[in-house]
Amino acid sequence: MDQGIVHVFMENTALIWLGLFIILIVIELFTVGLTTIWFAGGALTAMIAGIFGADILAQILIFLAVSCVLLIFTRPWAMKHLNQKRVRTNYESEIGKIIKLTEKVDNRNQTGKSIVDGQEWTVRSKDDREILEEGTLAKVIAVSGVKLIVEKYEEE
Repeated sequence: MDQGIVHVFMENTALIWLGLFIILIVIELFTVGLTTIWFAGGALTAMIAGIFGADILAQILIFLAVSCVLLIFTRPWAMKHLNQKRVRTNYESEIGKIIKLTEKVDNRNQTGKSIVDGQEWTVRSKDDREILEEGTLAKVIAVSGVKLIVEKYEEE
């Protein structure tokens, strides 16, 4: 009986990979997080390998290899290019803004403030050696906790 199940499984690996592919695509459609699509690609290539006669070990190795390659090499590109229309929220919206300093920024003396969109922020320079005077324009390059990290703004 057990050998019968194993035999059915071995004869239908392409269908199993197809089922896994469909499940992963459906999960991706519901989550839209670019998480399972890479494994769906691996399942598709494993299914093709099975159709052409690859044994189950080869199919599993192909699934793992293709999934990892897709995940490592294409996910960063996809995240960068497919999420361009995403609206940045909370602190992310401050990055890239040009702000006017309302207090001298001196990291060593822990001073520096600015008002951005009606909110007062603590400001720190990217470079601990750089002191930015009050009234200077600075560009927000990062947010660390509740602090804006800036560099002196140079008009282009």
